[in-house]
Amino acid sequence: MTQRFLSIILLGLFMLSCSPPPSHHVVLLHVEDDPTITFRIWFQVGSQCDPAGKEGLASLTAAMIAEGATETRAYEDILTELYPLASSYGASVDKEMTVLSGRVHQDNLDMFYNLFLDAILHPAFSEEDFVRIRTEMLNRLEKSLRYANDEELGKAVFSHFVYEGTQYAHIAEGTISSLENITVEDVRRFYRAWYTRNNVVIGLGGGYNAALLRRLEEDLALLPESRPTQPEAPEPAAFNGLHFRIVEKDCNATAISFGYPIDVLRGDDDFWALAVFNSWFGEHRNSSSHLYQVIRETRGMNYGDYSYIEHFANGGSRQMPAPHYGRRQQLFEVWLRPVQHVHRHFALRAAIRELQSVVENGMTQAQFDLTQRFLTTYALHYATSTSSRLGYAIDSRFYGIDQDYVDLFRRKIDALTLEDVNDAIRRHIQFHDLKIAVVTSGAEQFVEELVADQPSPVEYDTPKPQEVLDEDLQIMVYPLNVQRANISVISVDQVFE
Repeated sequence: MTQRFLSIILLGLFMLSCSPPPSHHVVLLHVEDDPTITFRIWFQVGSQCDPAGKEGLASLTAAMIAEGATETRAYEDILTELYPLASSYGASVDKEMTVLSGRVHQDNLDMFYNLFLDAILHPAFSEEDFVRIRTEMLNRLEKSLRYANDEELGKAVFSHFVYEGTQYAHIAEGTISSLENITVEDVRRFYRAWYTRNNVVIGLGGGYNAALLRRLEEDLALLPESRPTQPEAPEPAAFNGLHFRIVEKDCNATAISFGYPIDVLRGDDDFWALAVFNSWFGEHRNSSSHLYQVIRETRGMNYGDYSYIEHFANGGSRQMPAPHYGRRQQLFEVWLRPVQHVHRHFALRAAIRELQSVVENGMTQAQFDLTQRFLTTYALHYATSTSSRLGYAIDSRFYGIDQDYVDLFRRKIDALTLEDVNDAIRRHIQFHDLKIAVVTSGAEQFVEELVADQPSPVEYDTPKPQEVLDEDLQIMVYPLNVQRANISVISVDQVFE
């Protein structure tokens, strides 16, 4: 029996144990021949826990731990000490998860460990760090998200639109007004309330030993003992028809995202079937997926067209889904990367028309067979390092999965039939009731085109096959039946206010 196989067995036994340590839970991924050690310390808190009027507090608190001074070290000194270790630590914050993570070579473990645990246990929360980090967050909202990245702006507006009225609505950074309303004392109170030993899950991976685990358990046991009450899962309001939120912005192309909330979560029986549908329909950055072929490959309208059954963060820069976006409420989303303004109506019609087609007709046996074979191999790329595997293992703990996620994913996909997938499509995927977020120039003109259901002919710079031109005649008049009352237009200056 190999050491790696033995480690996986021990991990499974530990995760299945019904007697975890009394003060916290542990997720272990021991890899004997990995010379590095990965830490992922998950605190069960996120942006859903932000107090009303102080949205962004969870993110600001985590950033001050990861990017600020401690009680005994200035932040500049921390950076100086980390530099020769070729290591660092950081924080990620989403709706329900905050993870402080770091990775270091075994030779530099002691020095790194002291810095990392000092940051978690003894953050200074100095006024100087507070001003610096809050200013960086405000700049990201006011400058980067608003004006420098239309794709992420559109996805943020879409997420807010879908979850409007719930604690999921705001992005992790909050809003400009709420950030300006936060004080350093708010950060200290938030830390004391949520960073407790009964609210932490220890993730440890790589070539660690038992002594390191005991040390980590003992040190994190120094956190306060209280167990904070988690918010209830969000319940987005029901809606009927196509609802638009259009952001007026001086931009060169139109970004579009649309979809709706879904209740299917990772690990549910229907999740695996929807994963096959989603991969065929719009696998992220997969040029062979259906939506990509229809809009990008055949018609050359944009850079890519994708779909998701889970939140996919930083899609413009990532190939694979990042860990630590576990949520009790997910969404089905279609993302049309920016198209020329003249093509926005046509591209939207084309995407919804294709969605209707698969809902009404299902996937074919050939489409299912090809996608099933693809996914069972492609899933191996989800977690290719100890660090990413540990991240996925922590997410599995969030979803109540007690097996290696990639292995489970592949086995579940392999066991599906075409009828399993088409049945899940019929029950969970629809095209009638959609929230649609658009970032564009000339918003009012687009509103008139939508309400009038005007034809949206398209012209190409290069010749297209006759069958494409014939299909375009159908797409250009595909009815969307948009009601003016279901459209709101806002200026980009209003977003994140």
